[in-house]
Amino acid sequence: MKFRALALLSLAAAALGTAVPAAAQPYPSRPVTLVVPQAAGGTNDIVGRLVGQKIGEVMNASVVVDNRPGAGGNIGTQLVAKGPKDGYTLLMTISSSQAINPALYKNPGFDPVKDFKPVGLIGAVPNVLLVHPSFPAKDFNEFLKLARQKGANYQYASAGNGTLNHLLGEMLNSMAGISLQHVPYKGVAPALNDVLGGQLPIVFASLPSALSHIKAGKLRALAVSGEKRSPVLPDVPAIAEAVPGYNGTLWIGLFAPAGVPADVLATLQDATRKALAAKDLRDKLDQQGVEIAPPTTPDQFSRLLQDDLAKWARIVKASGAAVD
Repeated sequence: MKFRALALLSLAAAALGTAVPAAAQPYPSRPVTLVVPQAAGGTNDIVGRLVGQKIGEVMNASVVVDNRPGAGGNIGTQLVAKGPKDGYTLLMTISSSQAINPALYKNPGFDPVKDFKPVGLIGAVPNVLLVHPSFPAKDFNEFLKLARQKGANYQYASAGNGTLNHLLGEMLNSMAGISLQHVPYKGVAPALNDVLGGQLPIVFASLPSALSHIKAGKLRALAVSGEKRSPVLPDVPAIAEAVPGYNGTLWIGLFAPAGVPADVLATLQDATRKALAAKDLRDKLDQQGVEIAPPTTPDQFSRLLQDDLAKWARIVKASGAAVD
């Protein structure tokens, strides 16, 4: 009887001994899903795959990109906001989705601040003010002079109402005292195609998506939208050089859903810092025209988001853009 009781106790202890480590497995113990709320092949997708791979190497885990495009990025963002809070579903997003959509949509389906915790600011991607080679202005100063002439009625293409390349034009109108006429398209590809074909003369486009056309001479780059020149296009001025205060850089950042355990969040933040310090990743991002962010704390990233939410809310309101 004693031996039977001892045997039962041994079995119970063995069961407990195997259960405890399984419940306390260190993070990450299975693949991490990186949701990209834009289509495959775009700037954020390219950056997400490069950064996700390196973060996976740092954490010795598999990181899988899951593209969930739609509604300007709202669908994928909602998925993460409402998903599990265990650190295995993350959001790699861009400022146009996280900082513009809350002002553009009556109900984007997420709160950009309350529903997320910042993991790391990855970098910035400037947009480029592009014109068809037949456009009479050869540089940005000539462009402004033409656009300020009485009766000037130049049109610019965008990926749609309320998109970043629409609002960049509205911001330029307001700050430079010009009146470019907005022509919305259903996506950046058809907008670029019509400017390439000469149907419209002007478009803003992200540097990675436009670089091959610039190098081939199919589009002329007049200025970049960031505060300073891009190392990829050192001879192209920043709009801010002629229009002080102008800054329309697109940032890319990694977020976890609010409620993720503090130790898991700290692991992700540390892995992201180490990934961004790796030379091979930095070289690959440089080649894509991504300006890698300097070391940034989560609090600094949060303040950047708050500042951009306020800035773009003003611009969206002034433009009258809205999406139901």
